[in-house]
Amino acid sequence: MISFRGAEAYLCEILNLDNLAMPNRKLTGKTAIITGGGSGIGRAISLLFAEEGASVHILELNTEVADTLVAEIRAFGGDATAHACDVSQQQAVLSVISGIGTVDILVNNAGIAHVGDLEHTTEADFDRIYTVNVKGAYNVLYAVVPLMKKQGGGAILNMASIAALVGITDRFAYSTSKGAIHAMTLSVARDYLHQGIRCNSISPARVHTPFVDGFIAKNYPGKEAEMFETLSKSQPIGRMAQPREIAAMALYLCSDEAGFITGNDYPVDGGFVTLNN
Repeated sequence: MISFRGAEAYLCEILNLDNLAMPNRKLTGKTAIITGGGSGIGRAISLLFAEEGASVHILELNTEVADTLVAEIRAFGGDATAHACDVSQQQAVLSVISGIGTVDILVNNAGIAHVGDLEHTTEADFDRIYTVNVKGAYNVLYAVVPLMKKQGGGAILNMASIAALVGITDRFAYSTSKGAIHAMTLSVARDYLHQGIRCNSISPARVHTPFVDGFIAKNYPGKEAEMFETLSKSQPIGRMAQPREIAAMALYLCSDEAGFITGNDYPVDGGFVTLNN
């Protein structure tokens, strides 16, 4: 289904108008890197940022989904490029980002999950979560921050989680990694405050993505609808978030409208942190 912005771009094309002249595009002229930008929340952010005029660079391990998304973005007149990249490998990250050059916006979204308490988290499990969720975010920050310093500023958004803020059952390794992302956000915001670099994070509650559907199908075969309802109602608001709702917050925090905001975390959680009692 073509988006509103896509239809707008199409009208501009057939009327021989310049897409960049469209009003109210919040990211026109900005270059954005989105890690894990090919699926789930990252996909929604990539689409919305492209609709809002950004040149979007998607860093993805899954090149198939990234290429499909790039084709979708270009079909409505957006600007997007896919880069095959494992964020846990620093040299690969440095190589890709040096090739991009200018970076106005970074969304550190790539991450993986693990279900299990301390006793059901092996060393291999813990290392896998740490390597992607924590080291991966560090690697991308390590590559991007010097570029932003050189150009006089930029906006960074890290994807944390409500698991960084409250105790979640059977999420020992995942919660640990997202707690690190929360702390990392504060550290970067403080250290680069006077270089014009803003750094914030979003802490989503449960978001309805293909990952959730796959998790339910794998762990609760035959009870998919029942479990979906149960998980939805665990949010005080009575449903899961849609990826586009997380993307909307990401857009605001990465836009110039949020120029006075740094060093903050924003739970987009349907009341989970403060109303779940």
